[in-house]
Amino acid sequence: MVYSVPIIIFLDDVSGNISKQWNKHHAVYMSNGNLPREMLEKEFCIRYVSSSPHASPMDLLRGVRESVEEAARDGIEAYDCLYDKRVLLVPYIVFLAGDNPMQAEECSQSGLASNHFCRTCTVGGTQEFKHSDEGYNSLFETGEPRNKQATVECIEEQFDLALKSGAADKLQKNVQSNGTRDATTTAVLNAVVELGKSLRKRGKGSSRMTEAKVTEVLQDELERNLRGFSIRDSINPLLGIPTFDPHTDTPTEVLHTVLLGVVKYFWGQTAWLLNRDHLLERFRSRLDSLSADGLNAPNLSADYICRYRGGLIGKHFKSLAQVMPFLIYDLVPKAVLDAWTLIGELVVLIWHTKIDNTKVYTVSLINSKSMYILSSLFDL
Repeated sequence: MVYSVPIIIFLDDVSGNISKQWNKHHAVYMSNGNLPREMLEKEFCIRYVSSSPHASPMDLLRGVRESVEEAARDGIEAYDCLYDKRVLLVPYIVFLAGDNPMQAEECSQSGLASNHFCRTCTVGGTQEFKHSDEGYNSLFETGEPRNKQATVECIEEQFDLALKSGAADKLQKNVQSNGTRDATTTAVLNAVVELGKSLRKRGKGSSRMTEAKVTEVLQDELERNLRGFSIRDSINPLLGIPTFDPHTDTPTEVLHTVLLGVVKYFWGQTAWLLNRDHLLERFRSRLDSLSADGLNAPNLSADYICRYRGGLIGKHFKSLAQVMPFLIYDLVPKAVLDAWTLIGELVVLIWHTKIDNTKVYTVSLINSKSMYILSSLFDL
């Protein structure tokens, strides 16, 4: 028998020190996607793969890709105790987990710095357009889905631009306009651009090099930096996996996107309003007297939350999102109260650890008023 084994890969930067001093390392872990969800996050079921303070995330993923492809090509012999026979395991990458900046790099996207900032679709536009009523509303709608083939072609276009006169400005405009930037080959492009600038300068007592000669020299430099590999073999290794598309196979990470994103900023604004109107103490009293029975959350420490309101973490925001409408119903403007009501509904819909009936859950998503927020966050 042959079993397919979906592999979940997690990549992030961590500190290599036990002390608080930050010592950046990139670390890669793997999990077996066939395991029940309650087992996935147990330490015993998470396999350490690699870490390095020097290698870039894409360098690590190139090694991971080669290992998975080798294992899939040859198969891994194992013993199935249920059927009492030897079986062959064929692994494949099902998705990559991580935070938004890391997943943007995995998709060869520049993130929020570009006009089209989403790694999943092409939503966005110029600053002028996004500040208009039409442009602002369009940010809450799904743009044209990205795909890895278009990303590869865009990266290849950037290599062509690097050989031309005025390459620095052309590359910057290209990245800003479409949001694509390959971290793997950025250093190569920068080296070619800088060499092009120096070659096009006229030295004292010498004639300027012709554009054709400059292009020839830059092409040789590019090939030298690529070390004999083609452009497609040198760029983001995830873009070359036939059964994997990083744009669709990097699921949105809800901690930073929702709790430390939408909820955190609404909490900051609400706390500022309460403090301005001298209502923070009333809010603290209500929070302190609130029964936490039935909440899938730790104890709500009213004193801590109000005193350190600017330094809360995910678990605090997850708890607050469920109870805020009951605490501020007469303390804030109606627009703020309505926003918290939608946020509470949004958090409940997202944090489903088990979905018994997919059809019923999908209908509840579609009919939810918070679907407007959901669609903008997750490209639904």
